[in-house]
Amino acid sequence: MKYSALGNTGLYVSQLTLGTMTFDHKEAVFGKFLGGTGQELATRMVDLAIEAGINLFDTANIYGMGESEVMLGKALGLRRQDILIATKYYNPMSSLPNAVGTGRLSAIREVEDSLRRLATDWIDLYQVHSFDATTPLEETLRALDALVQQGKVRYIGLSNFAAWQIAKADGIARQLGTERFCSVQAYYSLVGRELEREIIPAALDLGLGILVWSPLAGGFLTGKYTRETAGDGRRQKLKIPPVNEERGFDIVDTLREIAECHNASIPQIALAWLLHKPGVTSAIVGARKEEQLVNNLKSADILLTTEDMTRLDEVSQLTPEYPHWVTSMQRGQDMLSRLEDFKQATGSET
Repeated sequence: MKYSALGNTGLYVSQLTLGTMTFDHKEAVFGKFLGGTGQELATRMVDLAIEAGINLFDTANIYGMGESEVMLGKALGLRRQDILIATKYYNPMSSLPNAVGTGRLSAIREVEDSLRRLATDWIDLYQVHSFDATTPLEETLRALDALVQQGKVRYIGLSNFAAWQIAKADGIARQLGTERFCSVQAYYSLVGRELEREIIPAALDLGLGILVWSPLAGGFLTGKYTRETAGDGRRQKLKIPPVNEERGFDIVDTLREIAECHNASIPQIALAWLLHKPGVTSAIVGARKEEQLVNNLKSADILLTTEDMTRLDEVSQLTPEYPHWVTSMQRGQDMLSRLEDFKQATGSET
């Protein structure tokens, strides 16, 4: 397992993170939908992850309505001192009017509840789960800064923000002199590369680490979804993240060919591709079954060739959007070739 600094911090995290959204009781609402692991399997998955070198575990207050945090805390036990815990807040934990958002009231209440459920005295990475349009960023940042000063939180991150929101939050933090966000948690996969347009450039420019959620696109990149079969996973119930399936099947076909060359599985190659991409600090892997986790953990040992990366990049490449196609036009030979086309079309020598 390799480790990288999280953004511009001195905190080193494993290139794979264990996501715990499936940590719940099987009979619970979330558990029925996601295939809840139960405590015994959750503990087994934590054991396997630590044995593989994973030192970062990601959860959220909303996962299992808090049960994921409870199970993670129990699974870690006395090993907590050597492990990093990341959790999130924003989503409603009840139907009360102030039970949602990233304001001071929510930040203080939710961090205390998460600490209690996790059975710990501090949270290593406390993340805003989504942009809150109803709360000034100044209030959110001051509240999170206070939690850092109190020792309840070590670092702060954000999730599911647009690039302009990330830049605005960083600018306000610099202006106020508060703790700055050190990481971005966002969706990124071979069938969902939109992050490359604005968010990755923003994160790299501002020195933020990138934690990737759903690197297998909700199971689409496991290989069990094909043109011939719809598979039997969660995507039958809820197709999130959305996938252009025809384009996606072409990507899976390429993954299958490369996987055969490496004597690996399709999801291992999909994860390995992400781990080779610039800016990615860690990919969050989760599982409903032990064998799924064991398979995913092996992706950290796969070295893809330049040819492998080129094939995967080409089959999954984004359609250029403005202003990116303008930038492309202005580069070297591309610009010269367009000028030649213009001359021929107009008969101009200028």
